[in-house]
Amino acid sequence: MSRALPKYNQRRVAVIGGAAAVVLSGAVIAGSALAGTPAKSDGATGARTLASPGTITCPDVASKLPAVPASAKAEVDRNLTLLQTQIQEANTRLRNTVGQGGPNFVNNAILGPLKDKRVSTIDRIAISIGRKGTKPTGLDSLAACTLNAGGTDTAGGAGAGSATPGSATPGTGATPQSGTGADTGAAAGSGGNTGAGTITCPDVASKLPAVPASAKAEVDRNLTLLQTQIQEANTRLRNTVGQGGPNFVNNAILGPLKDKRVSTIDRIAISIGRKGTRPTGLDSLAACTLTK
Repeated sequence: MSRALPKYNQRRVAVIGGAAAVVLSGAVIAGSALAGTPAKSDGATGARTLASPGTITCPDVASKLPAVPASAKAEVDRNLTLLQTQIQEANTRLRNTVGQGGPNFVNNAILGPLKDKRVSTIDRIAISIGRKGTKPTGLDSLAACTLNAGGTDTAGGAGAGSATPGSATPGTGATPQSGTGADTGAAAGSGGNTGAGTITCPDVASKLPAVPASAKAEVDRNLTLLQTQIQEANTRLRNTVGQGGPNFVNNAILGPLKDKRVSTIDRIAISIGRKGTRPTGLDSLAACTLTK
């Protein structure tokens, strides 16, 4: 036969039971939060690389080409394969940089550089076809790629401040800037864009052989474009002060600049080679450095 507890003992049991209920309910709330209850977004995470970063997709180039002359087929096929490799590399980088960067990281560090590489590769395809046939036009519109499914759609992914080679207005007459020519990986070691320094690049004009008269106008136009590209990169350096992680300057400014210079220098070499001996080794002049 059970005995009733004295009143003061009943009060102690009620207090202890109430405290236990509070602790238990707190644990449930905490457990729900740890289990993944969504928190309010700060408005920027949608453009960072996320846990499910999505996939980068690009317009198909092969289906937009005209008939390819037999003599150009090998070179065209090689560059079409390179386009696919570039997409694969970009998707790998997207996965490997999950959680990094600010609101524009994907555009600046992945989609922008990818577009620049594609512009260069697509341009080589058009030049190859044009040597023995009609050079296709408008292929540059296929260069921009997008981030789909799992990340913010970049609607072309051009990235702030990126420029398509050939789009700059020539005729600035800028004095060529010289640089060390070191690989971009050794250039900016600071954390993010501190705003310090100037981008300098090796001088290309002084390394050229004799330029045939028929190629002079095209070579001069591309030499001017090289200077315009440096000016644009320095402007972007100033406009992005304080942005990005430790590799921002390399990934978002120096890397894309190198890709543009490779394409432009390649056009210079091709122009000279049409009526003379095509110069080799000029690609070593493409990389620029951040001089503080």
